Amino acid sequence: MSIKITECPRDAMQGLHDFIPTDIKAAYINLLLQVGFDTIDFGSFVSAKAIPQLQDTTEVLKKLNMSNTQSKLLAIIANYRGAEDAVKHEEITYLGYPFSISETFQLRNTNTTLPQAFDNVKKINELCHTSGKHLLVYLSMGFGNPYDDEWNTGIIEQWTEKLVRLGIKNIALADTIGIAEAAQISSIYPDLCHKFPETEFGIHLHSTPDTWQPKIEAAYKSGCKRFDVALKGYGGCPMAADDLTGNIATENLIGYLQSQNELLGLDLSKFQEAMHYSGKVFL
Repeated sequence: MSIKITECPRDAMQGLHDFIPTDIKAAYINLLLQVGFDTIDFGSFVSAKAIPQLQDTTEVLKKLNMSNTQSKLLAIIANYRGAEDAVKHEEITYLGYPFSISETFQLRNTNTTLPQAFDNVKKINELCHTSGKHLLVYLSMGFGNPYDDEWNTGIIEQWTEKLVRLGIKNIALADTIGIAEAAQISSIYPDLCHKFPETEFGIHLHSTPDTWQPKIEAAYKSGCKRFDVALKGYGGCPMAADDLTGNIATENLIGYLQSQNELLGLDLSKFQEAMHYSGKVFL
C-alpha cells in the first residue's frame, strides 16, 4: 500500500478567531484538491456555537470542484445529527468521529460520556453503511492526557477491539495535545497493526516545530502508511499547553518521505500555489 496523506485545512482553520470568508476557504481547498492528496479533511458538521469558524461547511462544499481530483473528502462530526447532515452530501467519502479514551476530554469535546460516545459510534457506523460512507474513528488522547484520567496501552487496545468488533475499518491514533514521544509511537502503533490486521491505522500527530521529525520517523518506521498533516503546521488542539503545538507541517512530511525514496505522486507546483495562497487564509 502506498503512503496516504490527509491534508487537514479544517483542523488548521477551526481555532482561528477571525472568520475566514467562505470564498477564500473554498479557493484554498480547491487548490489542495489539485495537489493529489489521498484525502482532504475539509470541514465539519458540528454546532456553529461550538466551532463558529466552520459554520459555512455546507456553503464551502457547494463551491468545491470535485471534477478534476482523485482526493476524497472527509468531514468531522460530533454526534448522530451531524452525521445525518454529512451523509446527505454525495461528495463526502469519510465521516470522522473523535472518540477519546479520556472521558474528561470526551465530555469537553462532544459533551458525552465514553459509553454514550461508543453508542454514537455504533449508530453512526450503521448510518454510514446504509449511506455508502466510511467512518473514521480518531482515538484521541491516544498517547496520554493532562486530566489524570487513567491511561495505558491496555486501554487503547480494549477500545480498539470494541471498535473493530463493530466493523470499523479506519482508525487514527491522535496525539491531541502533542505529548507523544517517538518511543511510544514505536511501541503502540505496530502492536495495534499486528493485533488488528484488517484495520487501517493512521496517525494524527501534533508537534512543536522542532520536535516533528522523531515522531514522523517513528511512525513511518513502524509501518504507518496514513498521515494527517496541515500545510505550514497550522492548527492543532485549542487545549494544547504550548501555543507552538500545531499539526505536523505537510511540507516537512513530504520532505521526509522523499528522503526515504517514497513516490508520492503529488503535483508540487500546485502545492506551492497552495502554500502561497495560505497567506490569504491564515493572516
